[in-house]
Amino acid sequence: MSGAVLQTEHLTRRFGGLTAVHDVTLEWHVDEIHAVIGTNGAGKSTLINMLSGEITTTSGRIVLHGEDITRWSQPRRARAGIGRSYQRTTIFPEFSVFENCRLSAQAARPRPWALWEAAVSCPHANRIARAALDATGLAAAANRPAGSLSHGARRQLEIAMCLATEPQVLLLDEPMAGMGAEESERMLALLEGLKARHAVLLVEHDMDAVFRVADRITVMVDGQVIASDTPDHIRDSAQVRHAYLGNH
Repeated sequence: MSGAVLQTEHLTRRFGGLTAVHDVTLEWHVDEIHAVIGTNGAGKSTLINMLSGEITTTSGRIVLHGEDITRWSQPRRARAGIGRSYQRTTIFPEFSVFENCRLSAQAARPRPWALWEAAVSCPHANRIARAALDATGLAAAANRPAGSLSHGARRQLEIAMCLATEPQVLLLDEPMAGMGAEESERMLALLEGLKARHAVLLVEHDMDAVFRVADRITVMVDGQVIASDTPDHIRDSAQVRHAYLGNH
């Protein structure tokens, strides 16, 4: 697994008698979008929640840059470079687009000793926030109230807020949910641009989008990985077609 930014080793999570994720060994690299697909209940969200630190593991390991982070808290993982977005948008609608990003940057790098400095004047947070908006195509909307954005732009803002924490790994949970065709195209272009500097885990139900943008696809069924390969190999897999994509 050399070269992996993030990896799991025999990762398992049980909830009482239910095994939500079973013996999952995967890895994520910079310059690669690694999609995880599966039907509802396949274990995708549980996997992301374990990687981000929102829930603990039952057994197995999570390794970031060669360091075991399995028992690290969610805030510690975020500070170490794991960023994530959620299925539901988590923006501050009454604040401006820029302020949403600035707050994310300040949360990632708090400066409690700078008692004389107004939060809005922090040069580091402001620089990171502007860079995040530039990267996501939202610079022109910086001064707009976040609540006035379209659904697709809100999803872009959520990714911008994630980028403002300066992550090395992006865990993106259904970033295209509810989008129209034009908004989905913008998101796909954004994802393509992000992978050059980040390891990207993408959970998405839009199979057309997944097969267009993913470099590697992992298929989960009942908490287990049944296949993990290039899109072409996944598309041609009889096991995958039977279990998830359908026999047509």
